[in-house]
Amino acid sequence: LCSSQWPTLQFYSSGGTQLMEFCPHGTRLDCEKNSITDCKKLHFKKIIQKHTDESLGDCSFLNTCFHMDTCKYVHYEVDRAAQIHGNQLVIPNLPAVGRVESTTLYPPQWVQCDLRYLDMTVLGKFAVIMADPPWDIHMELPYGTMSDDEMRQLGIPQLQDEGLIFLWVTGRAMELGRECLKLWGYERVDEIIWVKTNQLQRIIRTGRTGHWLNHGKEHCLVGMKGNPKDLNRGLDSDVIVAEVRATSHKPDEIYGMIERLSPGTRKIELFGRPHNIQPNWITLGNQVDGIRLLDQDLIESFKKRYPTGNCMAPPPESVH
Repeated sequence: LCSSQWPTLQFYSSGGTQLMEFCPHGTRLDCEKNSITDCKKLHFKKIIQKHTDESLGDCSFLNTCFHMDTCKYVHYEVDRAAQIHGNQLVIPNLPAVGRVESTTLYPPQWVQCDLRYLDMTVLGKFAVIMADPPWDIHMELPYGTMSDDEMRQLGIPQLQDEGLIFLWVTGRAMELGRECLKLWGYERVDEIIWVKTNQLQRIIRTGRTGHWLNHGKEHCLVGMKGNPKDLNRGLDSDVIVAEVRATSHKPDEIYGMIERLSPGTRKIELFGRPHNIQPNWITLGNQVDGIRLLDQDLIESFKKRYPTGNCMAPPPESVH
């Protein structure tokens, strides 16, 4: 739709609160220094504690800093008292995105499991796979990792005859990830880069990872198997600029990108956590809460293979 066709619309969030644009100057004081006295955009205010040293400047992590109780750099919070609700615009209910008629769309589904042992043949085939594996990148991490051989032996080939895989990699895993794609039957066809920003939408320059240089970005390899049809090519950029969140929390923008590329198709995410669950996706991981399946064919297949519902342990024949 051309914007001139709906000049009286206003944008709102699902909860009814108006969306507000961030002011590029950051704080209201900086706005005033630039002779802007009636700015209706969203501002931040500094969090100044007893140990804060303003001469050091801003903390790169801001609202995701793990050590705000001791970190001497400047942090920020939203300046809610200074919000001014201007003339923002509301989008009406638009028709849903088209889908492939042969595909039934479901609310979020998930399975708590150990992916090293799960029999993935019970899940059927998918048009899109996304995985954020716990690679062993030879660094101290706040979660368990998998060995290179465990990654190579994952049952990913059983999930897809043709389609796309989105594989998050970092550090030494960038080379191992390419090796795994080839081993699993994929051709690497593209790569997405996530440029990390902080709360003020500024690029992070002191990353938490990196042996030689501070990492302010992450990579997602895109692999293709076979000749998948009905892909909407060329809609999105291969760069995502998005704010960092909790450890290992990838940008939510990736889901919209994938849905636009392959709308209405069956999708699965491996190594997911509760924040990853999405409509039309099945999420597998050892941190999701139990099992929630809605597809009746999948339920029957799963119950037949796992009558007790426990798929966290290795099969009996592999127990020594």
